[in-house]
Amino acid sequence: MPSREEALRLVGESNLDDLLDQASALRDIGFGKAVSYSRKVFIPLTQLCRDVCHYCTFAQPPKKNERAYMTIEEMVAIAQAGADEGCREALFTLGDKPELRYPQARAELAELGYSTTIEYLLAACKAVFEATGLLPHANPGVVTREELIALREICPSQGMMLESLSTRLLEKGQVHFGSPDKDPAARIETMRLAGELRIPYTSGILIGIGETREERIESLLALRDLNDKYGHIQEIIIQNFRAKEGTKMVDAPEPDLEDLLWTIASARIIFGPEMAIQAPPNLSPGTFGTLIRAGINDWGGVSPVTPDHVNPEAPWPHLELLEKMTSDEGKFLIERLTAYPKYVKDMDQWVGKKLRTALMQGSDAEGFAREDAWSPGDSDAMLPDKLLKLLDIPRDQLRASPRIEELCVKAGHGLALSEYEIAELFRAQGDDVAAIANAADELRREVNGDQVTYVVNRNINYTNVCYFKCQFCAFSKGKLSENLRGAPYDLDLEEVSRRSVEAWERGATEVCMQGGIHPDYTGETYLEICRTVKAAVPDMHVHAFSPLEVWQGAETLNITLEEFLIRLKEAGLGTLPGTAAEILDDEIRKDLCPDKLSTDQWFEVMETAHKVGFNTTATIMYGHIDGPINWGRHLARIRHLQEKTGGFTEFVPLPFVHMEAPIYLKGRARKGPTFREALLMHAVARLALNPVISNIQASWVKMGPRGVAECLNAGANDLGGTLMNESITRAAGASFGEELPPEEMESVISYIKRIPKQRSTAYGEPAELQVRKSYGAMDLLPIIQTPAPKWNRAVSKDELVRPGIRTSI
Repeated sequence: MPSREEALRLVGESNLDDLLDQASALRDIGFGKAVSYSRKVFIPLTQLCRDVCHYCTFAQPPKKNERAYMTIEEMVAIAQAGADEGCREALFTLGDKPELRYPQARAELAELGYSTTIEYLLAACKAVFEATGLLPHANPGVVTREELIALREICPSQGMMLESLSTRLLEKGQVHFGSPDKDPAARIETMRLAGELRIPYTSGILIGIGETREERIESLLALRDLNDKYGHIQEIIIQNFRAKEGTKMVDAPEPDLEDLLWTIASARIIFGPEMAIQAPPNLSPGTFGTLIRAGINDWGGVSPVTPDHVNPEAPWPHLELLEKMTSDEGKFLIERLTAYPKYVKDMDQWVGKKLRTALMQGSDAEGFAREDAWSPGDSDAMLPDKLLKLLDIPRDQLRASPRIEELCVKAGHGLALSEYEIAELFRAQGDDVAAIANAADELRREVNGDQVTYVVNRNINYTNVCYFKCQFCAFSKGKLSENLRGAPYDLDLEEVSRRSVEAWERGATEVCMQGGIHPDYTGETYLEICRTVKAAVPDMHVHAFSPLEVWQGAETLNITLEEFLIRLKEAGLGTLPGTAAEILDDEIRKDLCPDKLSTDQWFEVMETAHKVGFNTTATIMYGHIDGPINWGRHLARIRHLQEKTGGFTEFVPLPFVHMEAPIYLKGRARKGPTFREALLMHAVARLALNPVISNIQASWVKMGPRGVAECLNAGANDLGGTLMNESITRAAGASFGEELPPEEMESVISYIKRIPKQRSTAYGEPAELQVRKSYGAMDLLPIIQTPAPKWNRAVSKDELVRPGIRTSI
């Protein structure tokens, strides 16, 4: 960023084109192709104001027999109309301290039960938020520290335009004469207090009201100084004066487009690449592309419901037009919340506690507004039509960014991407998403052809009793687990045997077995489960035991991982599922599953398993409190081990199903990934793991039949198992059923004109007799969930194996 002296030299800059180029380049460094906006409603709580700014038509004096304040009911009704149209922000605007000037204001406030306008604003914000879910943003003017604190608890962000640092504008004959709240010192002090209190804050300048260009630069520098100290200013608005009838400035000249562009570009240069710079689109109609070229990255609030009450003569542009004009400049329009992504992602520091759940559940992994209503496991949710249409655009008609194309080519050549490069792919929006999906699909075609594979299998979850406290798990039961819903069970071995035989008779070639970590279980328990299945059905493939179960089994027998894995192989274990991975980044695991395996421990189990001859899968469970950099680390680490051992047969993305998950019910997780994020997970995995892992699986039980169909066109080539008796995902609230038999599996595959093929667990040919038996299979008999007896193992909580806590991840 330029020094003060360098910034002031911008006043004499005559080459506007060079200035715009510099500003545009800076914007692209910080924001890439994204131009954001907030879908809002505009609620004018009162138009009374003690100030008399010479350009303003918003402020009005009291009128006889007319209320000066909107009622709570009226404001809630406006907000509800906005919510019905997809708005997420309620922008409250009001005059400064009208009760200090007008007896009618004091009387009306008293009648409503309040002593100040700010008290009434607090009540209105609370009512709107509780009734509609819209997030309030307040522009209350100059306020006290106590008022800022109170507003922080109900408003994720606040704001006030500095307008100008010039005290000259307070003099007689100037625009702010007679307006005490326009004193720059008072406004700066309010903003300083907001910084101390860690309040995401919006500010900016108003140009064309009698200030000089030098005064504009001084104003921007004052705002930069505040932000340098506190980091709380989330956007700088460059608002151009518009002459209005009924004001003293009705005949004043408006700043021309060149003046506006100079100011926007100067603001971008002064603040650098990371500050959001906004210009209201309704105040400069027909110039959208030019404003983008000047360095903005945000359009501000746009309402499909209410007018701009401050500039009523300037209607909002239709969002379709705004999106088109943004796209014409090679950018994409993205919706944000009232608090900018930076603050949403760090909300524990910046947002009041009562608001955090709404922000978390209304945002995507990058802190922008969640772009669709789809969530994993929700059979009623529609796939986002806008994204589906984008995916249908031919590749040669997409306007993908050169950087994304470069990374796709690099991955296509089999070169490893860094965790940061992988994260770049995950952050893709707009045409870049389709470009990544296309690149992944082409790579899938080269590697796997048009076959889509699946295995006929049965899930046997032998117990749901667990003493671990994974925050995402809705399956486990027991007095030490996070989830206490439902009856705990612990299958006896006869039921395990019966289910294995029944599965074989229905054409299964695999039983997939996992469960909770029961405190009575030891390594011998897992060995006996394997022996039971192999005794009942000698040819059944046993795919069982997560790395956590393996670790716990070895610890309880006081033997090494290698020795325990060898014993499991001798007992009949065929392969291991790479579950319990969740996110292989301890930054996330310390909150998501703190007592579970650390990242290093998970990889230790997998590497040891590969060493003794096991193949395993690798998984990721994503879309909760994680984000692109965590996903990048996860994939990069999986690739690193695969290059060393070659033991992973497939990579399985498992989107977080939120409905019954403890961490979601506590308000501390998102609603799973968005569909864009889920699609990208499959596509980016194909690219990032090429050529070391050739199979990318899509989970029908989480993504649903239509969702996996889209993933199969974005890099996936496998649909996993038919999953007789799937229960873990259903326990989390998913509603896609407990089995997808071969007939339905192949219908999904044939729908997208691909070739279905049954496989074995290890991607070989299943026995022909089993394949024939799998079609038209009889219904499953009712399962018997053996009630779990009282725990018998005479150990204290402190003696239970908790590897994560032990290593202090």
